[in-house]
Amino acid sequence: MRLWKMNGAGNAFAVYDAREQYFDPTVRHLRSTAKKMKVDQIMAIQADLRANAFLRIWNADGSEVKACGNGTRAVAHLLLSEIDEDQVLIRTDAGLLKGYRAEDGLVAIDMGSPLTGWEDIPLSAKMEVDNVDLGFDTGAIQHLPNPSVVSMGNPHAVFFVENLDDCDVETFGPMVENHTLFPEGTNVGFAQIIDRKTIRLRVWERGVGLTKACGTGACAALVSAARTGRTEDKAKLILDGGDLYIEWPEDTGRVMMTGPVELEDTLDV
Repeated sequence: MRLWKMNGAGNAFAVYDAREQYFDPTVRHLRSTAKKMKVDQIMAIQADLRANAFLRIWNADGSEVKACGNGTRAVAHLLLSEIDEDQVLIRTDAGLLKGYRAEDGLVAIDMGSPLTGWEDIPLSAKMEVDNVDLGFDTGAIQHLPNPSVVSMGNPHAVFFVENLDDCDVETFGPMVENHTLFPEGTNVGFAQIIDRKTIRLRVWERGVGLTKACGTGACAALVSAARTGRTEDKAKLILDGGDLYIEWPEDTGRVMMTGPVELEDTLDV
């Protein structure tokens, strides 16, 4: 079976080509692969009758998830390299996604429309999704503003901070990830608005930890920033591993993510 190591803006993946072989890994195998290959997610490309491929996605802790934006872009890059077309369809548990060739060797994904209802994210209680009170009343985290929450096929809580360098992501991230308000856990983004077209972002990923980039996290940050009037509906997201370009045009309501993809290694296992 072919195995690729890839990254999208520094977000690292192990991608198995399971289109012709059965692949249903154990949690132990997934955790071992993540540790050995130093990746954030493990993915399997499977055959699909309704799309170019079906994509299964697991976090480094072995938990299966519905969505991974940068990972889907990486797989789109692989599939596009096999065909003489500019678009591929990738089916995931979060829905059918379209991948495109973009300018300058970049790869774009139509991530679909964000979910903003409290029950869709999901939250364990009904509340205003742009001002979520987590009830932290002690310690440094009490000084963080209330986050906005949104789902991009997976849940995200986005905190807008004045200075990202002063934010202890590795302390606050797991506290929010496992908060009882999020029955499925949540990804946790910390965003600093540079200007109306630029956001600096760091993300504590659910089931992974602090990563160099998070595609759905970048989408969630732009959606949260735009709907609260902090930015335009199109912005550059500066992450530790590279830049992503996110658009959420009003006429379609769908989020488009564009960024780099790198193929680091190809193995046969």
